[in-house]
Amino acid sequence: MIREAIKEHAAFDGCDLTVYAKGSYANNTNVKADSDVDIAVQCGECIYWEEATPGAHTSSGSYTGIWTPSKLRSELKAALEAKFSGQVDSSGSTAFRINSSTVRVDADVVPCFDFRYYFSPTSYREGTKVFKKDGTSLRNYPQQQLDNGRAKNKRTNQYYKKAVRIMKRVENAMVAEDVHREVPSFFVECLVYNCPDRIFMEPTWAKTVEGIIVHVWQELDGPEPSEESERWFEVNGCKFLFHPTQAWSRQDGRDFVKAAWNYLGYAS
Repeated sequence: MIREAIKEHAAFDGCDLTVYAKGSYANNTNVKADSDVDIAVQCGECIYWEEATPGAHTSSGSYTGIWTPSKLRSELKAALEAKFSGQVDSSGSTAFRINSSTVRVDADVVPCFDFRYYFSPTSYREGTKVFKKDGTSLRNYPQQQLDNGRAKNKRTNQYYKKAVRIMKRVENAMVAEDVHREVPSFFVECLVYNCPDRIFMEPTWAKTVEGIIVHVWQELDGPEPSEESERWFEVNGCKFLFHPTQAWSRQDGRDFVKAAWNYLGYAS
């Protein structure tokens, strides 16, 4: 129905837009308690870019069309409100929230643009550029997240994504029972992703979960490594999991697995 909302909005006629699910729903790592779906509405009318080193990319000129971040956001808001009257929450900094009275699940709809990160004039990484209401922006790499999750799941005989869902259910249960504070679902997924494949091949789920907890606890002890090869990445493999602007820290990861260890009775 979100695609219908886009199609029915006259201002979008002729605009290069791609609508797709991303995040845990698309990656099949979502759980019932976190059942909302993230939807990207990606505009290809212009390409935002950054470069790894000066001169890696030569600009062909500034975009002069109408599809600015504020224009895309305002037209998307109008399209969604026309289709989902009274169900659109636009108070968030980034996404439009659609409550699930006419859609199967709650949805967070994110306007974004094509993005390229240039390593050289002929080598670049494709992603999306998301602009918040306050004008700040962030880079996302949803296709890389999808590809890397699928690859790890294949290498582990389909056990990786099941393990992610188990750890997310543990987090939800601990929050519901006031055992531990809420931990972002994506952060949990990234912690599990950074565990070696061999852990997912243990003979029982009890041993797999134990292995995940122990690995995260041990590897996140101490400060962030200075060597890039020793640092953990998000599932997309493009962004470091820990850096000053993240919403979580290495200690948050250790706190989560310590609480899970005790909650699941491994300490007894």
